[in-house]
Amino acid sequence: MKWDFLRRLFDRQHTKENDWSYSRKYDTPATTDWGLLGCVLALVIIGLVMVFSATISLSDSPKYQTTPSHFLIRQFIFAVFGIIAGFITFRVPMRSWQRMSLFLGIVSIVSLGLVITPGIGREVNGSVRWIPLGPVNIQVSEIVKFAAVIVAAQFTVSRQFFMHSVIKGMFPIFTYVIVVAGLLSYQPDLGATAVFCCIVLGIAVLGGLSMRIIVPIGAMLAVSAVVAIITSPWRMGRVFAYLNPWDAENQLGKAYQLTHSLIAFGRGELFGVGLGASVEKMHYLPEAHTDFILAVIGEEFGLVGVTVVLLLFYWLIRRAFEIGRMAIRLDQFFSGLVAQGIGIWIGVQVIINTGVATGLFPTKGLTLPLVSYGGSSLMITFCALAMLFRVDYENRQLMYGRRSRK
Repeated sequence: MKWDFLRRLFDRQHTKENDWSYSRKYDTPATTDWGLLGCVLALVIIGLVMVFSATISLSDSPKYQTTPSHFLIRQFIFAVFGIIAGFITFRVPMRSWQRMSLFLGIVSIVSLGLVITPGIGREVNGSVRWIPLGPVNIQVSEIVKFAAVIVAAQFTVSRQFFMHSVIKGMFPIFTYVIVVAGLLSYQPDLGATAVFCCIVLGIAVLGGLSMRIIVPIGAMLAVSAVVAIITSPWRMGRVFAYLNPWDAENQLGKAYQLTHSLIAFGRGELFGVGLGASVEKMHYLPEAHTDFILAVIGEEFGLVGVTVVLLLFYWLIRRAFEIGRMAIRLDQFFSGLVAQGIGIWIGVQVIINTGVATGLFPTKGLTLPLVSYGGSSLMITFCALAMLFRVDYENRQLMYGRRSRK
């Protein structure tokens, strides 16, 4: 009885056709989802190629003073360490991650406290988001996203009887959201704050959160975002620049990145100008290898290239939700919510990054998962996807066990 509503929420109609079409991916339960793995590898390879293309001209920049292959080598090293970290993550059973949820939540809050402590956190472009550890900088917000998926899933599973109660049900998780969102905003990092809130709220909604709780919480988050923008002059400047980027003053000010990103997409047209032929990456478009790498893809490969990248992300996100639904069918509710939480995480981040690059949203510093340059983002994303593969693996093992008893 406790989980009946979740089964009704995630299960489709029990017809032979739907059961076959959905479970046919699990006909060989001991194997890996090679389609999902191929999708991930394709995005990583595209990322490596585009990072090299977007940074090859930075070797003559006074800001970097590096070799043409510097960023490619670092991204490749991050990818190797990410694969190792992902393999370790995959080896940990989901029940162990469930037991570590409280610990991970505490670690994420302590890490956010450390990053804003004077003398520990590193400031880049006016934001304190990194903890320097020798030759690398750890972006704490990426760890927070990973922890948020596990904490929210465990909370939702453990509070099923109280999901309609504000005090017993949502007060603890709402307190966690307020503390983490406040620390993220203090860095400031409004983009990571938005992704974090979407992860927690999305998992709570999938877990059966009452609408009479969702609406007030959504309204409070919206009001908080508006207040954060109004009380910050530089955020207000970004909003006004976003509304009118082609104003003469905005083109050379707050909308400088946006206008050059739009110019890159315009130059790419349908098929692009060719790999390596981008003009905007030649010191015109700042941070072309991180937040605006999609603009370089659009310029060099056109609408076709951007569509291919977005379709790969669509496939990845869809598989995350399918794996989550299968886990729910197998009564693995924590695993199912974790898998779908990972899908929410990647989906929201892709939407925001794409929206920023194309001018749909105000400029925010969020990477394109697996594609943009950035060690912390790449490694943590590998860990999250490894956990998704772990859920899929446990699904296959459970289905094999059930079939073997028939």
